[in-house]
Amino acid sequence: MNRRIRIIMGIASAILFGIEILFAHGWVRLQLGDVLVVILIYTICRTVSPEKPRYGLLLPVCILLFAFCVEFLQLWGFCDKMHITNRLLRIIIGTGYSNADMLSYTLGILPCAACEYILRHLKQKRSE
Repeated sequence: MNRRIRIIMGIASAILFGIEILFAHGWVRLQLGDVLVVILIYTICRTVSPEKPRYGLLLPVCILLFAFCVEFLQLWGFCDKMHITNRLLRIIIGTGYSNADMLSYTLGILPCAACEYILRHLKQKRSE
């Protein structure tokens, strides 16, 4: 991928991570945390991935499926069943299933899909 785009994605990752950490107990965490976390995962993947976006929406779909799997693990009670007591791990994995979280993940992946479309369009334009 274009080095400039990777740098932009890296900066976006750092900003999103900072927002998630700074507002871990505020309204951002409660209202936007799940939206921002899928965008954060996407920007991290795009920062470290040497691949160009050539498979359409594969990356956003995989991230969305990953987020859904984590949410279903919460429904199953993963942290309790695996006897995870570390507070940070319980926060990262989550302990409570919510349909609203599923909606938040879906809303968060939409800008990622749009970005993927734009990056692919730019790639095709350069190759013409």
